[in-house]
Amino acid sequence: MIYDTYIFDLDGTLLDSLTDLAISCNYALRVNNMPERSLDEVRHFVGNGVKKLMERAIPDGLQNPAFEKTYNDFRQHYLVHNLDNTKPYPGIVSLLQRLHSEGKNIAVVSNKFYAATQNLVKHFFGEYVTVAIGERENIRKKPAPDTVIEALRQLNASASGAVYIGDSDVDVMTAHNSGMPCISVLWGFRDKEFLKENGATTFVTAPDEIF
Repeated sequence: MIYDTYIFDLDGTLLDSLTDLAISCNYALRVNNMPERSLDEVRHFVGNGVKKLMERAIPDGLQNPAFEKTYNDFRQHYLVHNLDNTKPYPGIVSLLQRLHSEGKNIAVVSNKFYAATQNLVKHFFGEYVTVAIGERENIRKKPAPDTVIEALRQLNASASGAVYIGDSDVDVMTAHNSGMPCISVLWGFRDKEFLKENGATTFVTAPDEIF
């Protein structure tokens, strides 16, 4: 089906950012004398924002007395190093270029903190994507529909004729809560079996299958 508006998740959907997230996570753990995490562990920690990532990575999570310092160390490191290894998945730029050329509304909504979301989208996709919403203090993060609603407002578009595209269970719930269909991508951080168990019904294995 062809839609008027395409709302994309960022990490695991448009960008392969796992390596940089893991490096910054382990930097913060290391400088605070905490055990580091494997790439696969970090893969399973992401999806609910970077604070939840660090809550899962830090021993005892929020109860750890050093949580805030470790979390802030992660944030500062990641803001400097989020372009070291991160890159679009193959076929993503061509997809966005095609959607843009056909006059489609395009936005990105992410649970990544706002500054990093803005910087990454502008760097990689600024020619095609003008609306990028990240985690902010005055707006509930996904799976609440707030970031999607804000993106639609900025696009001057409605949920009717819109589709949400993501790689996680959080994205499936976000689409449901926003009243729009969800396309689940299979090149991201979660596999098909996990996504099916969490309500996903429509899958693509390559970006050109979205259009």
